[in-house]
Amino acid sequence: MKGGPALHKEDKKLLLAGHIKHEQLVTIRKGEPAYSPKSGKLELIKKEIVKISGKGKTWECLFYDKQKSSCRIYRHRPLECRLLECRDTARLISVIEKNTITRIDIVNSKEPICKFIRMHEAECSVQKAEDLISKLPGAKDKAGVMEKLSSLAKRDLEIRQKAVSELNLSLETELFYFGRPLFKILSSMGEL
Repeated sequence: MKGGPALHKEDKKLLLAGHIKHEQLVTIRKGEPAYSPKSGKLELIKKEIVKISGKGKTWECLFYDKQKSSCRIYRHRPLECRLLECRDTARLISVIEKNTITRIDIVNSKEPICKFIRMHEAECSVQKAEDLISKLPGAKDKAGVMEKLSSLAKRDLEIRQKAVSELNLSLETELFYFGRPLFKILSSMGEL
C-alpha cells in the first residue's frame, strides 16, 4: 500500500471525535494523477478524495510508527486500514473509490474557508488545466496555451495565499483545504 488511506463516509466519526484532524489530511482533487492500488500505477483520479497525509516528502502514512512497526491510532484507524490484510488485499481493493469523503463532507458550510474552496475549484480546477494540456499537441500558439497554464498555476497560489493570510492557515491545513498546488500537479504531469 502506497500512501496513507483514503477516508470513507464511515470514517467521519473519527474526524468528529478528534482522532484525526484536518491538518493530518490532504485533498487529492478530481483529475490529479495519484497512485492507484488497483492498477499499481499513477492514474488520473475520477473523483476527489481525502487521504491521511504522508510524512515529510514521502507518502508513508503519518500515523505509521516505523520504529515499532505499528499504527499510532490503531484503535481509531480508518476503514481502509481495518480492511488491509497483507496476505490478501481483496477486501481493501473492494472499497477503493467507493463512498469516500470529500472536503465538503467535513467542513462546516458556514466556515469562512468555504468561500475560498468554492472560488479555488471554480477558477483553478485540475480539469481546467487538463483542458489546456489537451490543446497543446495541435495548438498553433503553444506559448499562449503555456501562458494560460502558468496563469492558472499563479491564480491557484494567489487564492491559497489570500486564504492563508486571512484565515491564518498552516501549510498542513492548506493541503487539506486546497490539495496539492497546481504547479506541483502540472510538474508531475510534465507540463511546467
